[in-house]
Amino acid sequence: MGWRDDFWGGYAPSKPIKAEGGIKAKSKRGSIGDTWWSKRWVSVLESFGWSNRLERGRRYARSGQVLDFKLAPGRITARVQGSMPKPYAVTIEIKPLADQAWKRVEEEMAQKAIFAAKLLAGEMPHNIEDAFDAAGMALFPESSKDIKTDCSCPDSANPCKHIAAVYYILAEEFDRDPFMLFKLRGKTKDEITSSLRKKRTAGLESTPESEVRPAEMAIEQKEVPLSVDDFWSGEELESFSVNISPPEVSAAIIKRLGTPQFWDSRYNFNKKMSGYYEEVSRHAIDAAYGEQVKSKEKKKKP
Repeated sequence: MGWRDDFWGGYAPSKPIKAEGGIKAKSKRGSIGDTWWSKRWVSVLESFGWSNRLERGRRYARSGQVLDFKLAPGRITARVQGSMPKPYAVTIEIKPLADQAWKRVEEEMAQKAIFAAKLLAGEMPHNIEDAFDAAGMALFPESSKDIKTDCSCPDSANPCKHIAAVYYILAEEFDRDPFMLFKLRGKTKDEITSSLRKKRTAGLESTPESEVRPAEMAIEQKEVPLSVDDFWSGEELESFSVNISPPEVSAAIIKRLGTPQFWDSRYNFNKKMSGYYEEVSRHAIDAAYGEQVKSKEKKKKP
């Protein structure tokens, strides 16, 4: 019998045994991954010319063939149920960054407070790769040579569908916790956040007080004596003011805590809650400043 297009690596395609309790990708169609960093992970892998091989792994990921996985610095191990009774053992290795390289990256990240704010809220800053570039490093693999893989299946293709399935499950895990991507490169969440806090604190301590304090705080303000009677009189206090503005990171606490166990919905919890938080913020700002904005607009009209 001659070769056919549906043969892969010299082996005829076979139907996998249905796995019980496997890790199923949330995505049912289209691409896998919601956040920019998980999409970047997938696009990097596809850039190595693996699109066709990855497609076969996507089906495995969606059907729950990946039974489990463990992620350690520089190494992922997983079990994937294939067509044989015994699951296949998958290993993926990406060389972690050296300690000195991480120090340079952390120095770059510490230069911008937004990096620490977003990372603590469970988000990966869009320009985080700039910090790695400035340090002469890369967050994501730059070529297929940066990834070493092994699978106990007889398929000679690399990646085989079992390895590819693990790649996609990792993409969705990165969605949930971007620090897993850092851990793969050699640093845990606690190590990174602790380092950033120390560097930011040291930077503030070495900065003159006049530069640290906001300009409006540097202006000498007249102290107004306060009393309980003044409070209950309902009179306006000249010394009291508030500033209502959108948070630097939307729904930071929700993203930090993650998806609760009771959430059983096809909708992404973080996206759903972020939408509510943004709506509440808009209403709060409108309630606080809406009349002021309207009066200013009326004055501008001829």
